[in-house]
Parts: sequence; C-alpha cells; structure tokens
Amino acid sequence: MGFDQISLKGRALRLLAGREHSRAELQRKLGAHETEPGELARALDELQAKGFINEDRVIESVLHRRAAKLGASRVRQELQAKGLDPDAVSQAVQELQGTEVARARDVWRKKFGKPSQDANERARQMRFLAARGFSGDAIRRVVSGGGDDEAF
Repeated sequence: MGFDQISLKGRALRLLAGREHSRAELQRKLGAHETEPGELARALDELQAKGFINEDRVIESVLHRRAAKLGASRVRQELQAKGLDPDAVSQAVQELQGTEVARARDVWRKKFGKPSQDANERARQMRFLAARGFSGDAIRRVVSGGGDDEAF
C-alpha cells in the first residue's frame, strides 16, 4: 500500500470521527475498499476490541439526535437499518414509547402551534405526525387535544 492510500482502519476511524457507526454500517461502507479477503474484518475486530466501535453508543447517539423529532417506529427503523442487536433495539424503543405523546405534542406545537377546527387541517396535521413515526394513539391524543396536561 502506498502513502497516498488510506488504510481500512484509517477510513473507519475517519468515519467514526464524524459520528458513531455500527460494525454493520462500517462493513457496508468500507467493503469496496477491501483489497484482500478478511482484511476489513480484522481491522474492525481491532477497532471493536479497543472500544472505537460500540453498539450501545450507537443507540444512545441515535436516540439523542432523533428521538425529539421522531416517533418510536421511525427510530426503530433507523436503529434496525444500522444492523444493531434486535433485543437492544426493542429495549431502546420501549423506553421511547413512554414519552411518545409528549414528544409528539412538542413536534406538533413547533409546527402548528394551536388546534384547528377544520377537518382537513387536522388530517394534514395527523399525516405530518404519522410521517415522523408517531403512533396512531399518540397522534389522535395530540391533534384532538386529549391527554394534554396544559391548556392551549
């Protein structure tokens, strides 16, 4: 390998410097740069042994960045797309579901501000929240104003 080429470990570290990545993500992104079979697996094993690749940190990072804006189902999709352990994903999503209505209400207030009497407008608001992955129950409670602990 010449000095002008970056090693697989260097490429992985460069990706990890930007944000947390799961092992599956790194394999997908770096697979095309592998020159000999097993080279990528060895590099990722070494990075994982040193603590540079950590699935718990990936989950925490996604929850920190996305949970305030997205519902539990969208967060679940993002975590599953990263190739994380299904048990860890379901546990993280279960924790999110407890705050689903409050988070949906915050997102709804930022976008719309106040309840509407117009059925078409309420339907638009419901589609907005559904596209962000909030549950049907949370959407109905927020848009109808039910379950709201403070007056509008």
